[in-house]
Amino acid sequence: MQLQHLYHLTAFLVSAVIVLLSTPIVKELGLKSGRVDLPGGRKVHQQPMVRLGGVSIFLGILVALLTVWALGGFGVLPPDKEYEVWGVTIGGLAFFFIGLADDLFGLSPITRLLLQSGVAAGAWFAGVHIDFLSIPFVGLTSLPAWISLPITVIWLVGMANAINWIDGLDGLAAGVSGIAAVVMLIASLFMNQPAAALIAAALAGGTLAFLRYNFNPAQIFMGDGGAYFIGFTLAGVGVIGLVKSVTTVAVLLPYLILAVPILDMSAVILDRLRHGKSPFIADKRHLHHRLLEAGLPHRMTVLFIYSLTFWVGSLALAFSGIPSGLAYAIAATALLSYTGWKARKHSRL
Repeated sequence: MQLQHLYHLTAFLVSAVIVLLSTPIVKELGLKSGRVDLPGGRKVHQQPMVRLGGVSIFLGILVALLTVWALGGFGVLPPDKEYEVWGVTIGGLAFFFIGLADDLFGLSPITRLLLQSGVAAGAWFAGVHIDFLSIPFVGLTSLPAWISLPITVIWLVGMANAINWIDGLDGLAAGVSGIAAVVMLIASLFMNQPAAALIAAALAGGTLAFLRYNFNPAQIFMGDGGAYFIGFTLAGVGVIGLVKSVTTVAVLLPYLILAVPILDMSAVILDRLRHGKSPFIADKRHLHHRLLEAGLPHRMTVLFIYSLTFWVGSLALAFSGIPSGLAYAIAATALLSYTGWKARKHSRL
């Protein structure tokens, strides 16, 4: 195993251990302070739940990156790549605090959007920016700064909110994010992007470990703070690790890996606008809500969306030309077919 791969493994393990140890403490503090999410309305949980799990996820990833830095792991990165790692990390920190403020005090949709856009613009100036787009019939196109800035802001803000919007069932957002982070880790390592892989490894360890307490029946929720932080970090990894590569396939990979939350959010927004409603008003139009309405049990709904996320991720690996990528895609297709068959047996479709 190469030295830099040991650093990635360290980031994964440290993040996972911190999350496993800190989540019960965060839960206890949340219960004592009364910071809980009450049942009712469009929510599916039946008892008050602490919404501060994102604190432990954030701590896990931050401690993991600081540990690797203290061990000299950033020494294997070019100076500009080290700068990008901290750009994504500090931007994620700001998104985390925006979500935490919303969890604790409640922020209006416009306030959240303005704050998120400001932070995303700051990340662009720090080097986290989309430099290329793949345009049909034109090919790979370099973007001038005045186009790169708004596209990058839309991507970073959009993904943060997409992850927050799918956080509607126990373990759904954490599992989808964990799967996406693992796929990004593999793709980044294959494309020789160790900086992005380092963040992806820490994110994968933290989100997957959080499932210990968040999978159905959940003991704690990640809250807006955790969802915004995870969404921004995934989007940032996609930018500095994949979109930076000057190939058409690499530019498209982040959008394919994150296709499930992207398409879910896009479909919900279009549906709300089509019915003359504000895209910011929460409702039960999301994929997981529709699957529940079709008769799928809670866990089956989550597992089906997991398999869907794994499937699009495996397609991304196959398209990237990674060794055994086609085998991953075939295995994921078989898994999706099986979970789809199981889901159909439980549904009223």
